[in-house]
Amino acid sequence: MFTGLVQATGKVFFLEVQASGATRLALESPLLATAELGASIAVNGCCLTATSVQGNIATFDLLAESLRLTNLGDLKVGSLVNLEPSLRPTDRMGGHFVTGHIDACGSVDFFGADGADWRLDINAPTEVLRYIVKKGCVAVDGMSLTVADVLPAGFRIWIIPHTLSVTNLAARQAGQRVNLESDLLAKYAEKLLVRA
Repeated sequence: MFTGLVQATGKVFFLEVQASGATRLALESPLLATAELGASIAVNGCCLTATSVQGNIATFDLLAESLRLTNLGDLKVGSLVNLEPSLRPTDRMGGHFVTGHIDACGSVDFFGADGADWRLDINAPTEVLRYIVKKGCVAVDGMSLTVADVLPAGFRIWIIPHTLSVTNLAARQAGQRVNLESDLLAKYAEKLLVRA
């Protein structure tokens, strides 16, 4: 479980397909120096397990399902990713409940300055958009963000300078894929109402 409050960015050290056909991802960040073997870490919002940690570099095995549902397969050496270690029972809950289980990828429709503010418009597939409500929560590449407006094919978010400075958002461009996780509470509410 995560909060969607990105604690650091990391750089892709390597992303390679092994002889077995499995894909391995290595990331470099000072945040990873304290990670333990087997730790759950959200990488662009996707919950991954550290299979090796050496200094500031942690390695993760990527399942075919993870590559199919997320933007992790789009990464290249040097790409920036958002990182968040899993929530501890003593941590404050500052964002919203984020599981690290990506629902689908959306795409950046617009990201840039809009007057003195920064605007992020995301195109989202129907299976995610059904859970998006104005002033609700959504995780975009692992960032807990507040929906400002629901658009016909997606949603709009206004970005504060702090979020821009501590995440990989500054490198985002129109057309790029982003990982989306809709609000867990909305999914549970829908399931309960369907059963009723």
